Amino acid sequence: MRRHFTATGFVVEGDRTLLHWHRRLQQWMPPGGHIEPDEDPVEAVLREIREETGLAAEVIPLGPLIPVKRPGQLPAPYTILLEDIPEPDGPHQHIDLIYFCRPADGASHDPSLDPTLRWVHERDLRANAALDVAGCGVSVPVPEDVRQLALAAIDMAREAP
Repeated sequence: MRRHFTATGFVVEGDRTLLHWHRRLQQWMPPGGHIEPDEDPVEAVLREIREETGLAAEVIPLGPLIPVKRPGQLPAPYTILLEDIPEPDGPHQHIDLIYFCRPADGASHDPSLDPTLRWVHERDLRANAALDVAGCGVSVPVPEDVRQLALAAIDMAREAP
């Protein structure tokens, strides 16, 4: 099976996380995408967040880096998912590095600028509330893996410095 490395970022601000409506997959998802050649996973997740939301972000470190100057280090992802992706030319799999992030330097996003983006509050995630899809007149629940990771990201962001 063909495999692609991807990086995904749950952007957290207070008690909410930023999701977008993925038109092709017809589901709510965090920003993310393929890791480009010569790009490390952190560069990829921050680029994808900026491209998909317009928001500058930073990774929330899950723990301290080891105290050495060399070799270089990257913050660890929260988890790595193996996602089966159906495609017309045959299925493939994403090896998806999941990061928890926050807006950088007081950056903010106004979701009214893009109707496919939505700040989703913790209370709605806990209630497993369906979210309205802009302009469609339908509501769709957040996929369970996305919902659980979004809640973990919100919890982790509360504890982060």
